[in-house]
Amino acid sequence: MLSNTLYYQLLIVALISSASSVIVSSSKDLLSPKQCEDLGFTGLALCSDCNTFAEYIKDNELISDCKKCCTEDSDDSTSKITYSGAILEVCMRKLVFYPEIVGFIEEEKDKFPTVKIQYLFNSPPKLIMLDDEGQHKETIRIDNWKREHILQFLQKKVQPSSASS
Repeated sequence: MLSNTLYYQLLIVALISSASSVIVSSSKDLLSPKQCEDLGFTGLALCSDCNTFAEYIKDNELISDCKKCCTEDSDDSTSKITYSGAILEVCMRKLVFYPEIVGFIEEEKDKFPTVKIQYLFNSPPKLIMLDDEGQHKETIRIDNWKREHILQFLQKKVQPSSASS
């Protein structure tokens, strides 16, 4: 009788622990804002942005992380959000480690008059997206982006400047 009781207690403990692991694994589908920021997804708030991101970056793990940090779009038009400008922020001393970003700055940056370069000590490469008032709206880490990905992303997300500028 005692062995049956012990067996059932162990069975209950095993069931509880397996149920809690299911709960934990489902909560791992979404990451905290801090975890998302650490991964570089501070500003990618919409899941449609992750889909756009997937067009440029062919890294399934990165796309998976992006989708863990996004919120579902409430309206399809929100995926068409554009910005009036951007700041490409990077540490000048670390530029040697980012030849793709150097290439973009030297050869492509002039195509985007509303994109400014800001050198900030110890800053990882990131795009700070700006609204019409020049206020910070999104921050997107671009550490591993290729030059053509930066170019395509800015062409899609930054409004062309007016002819009078």
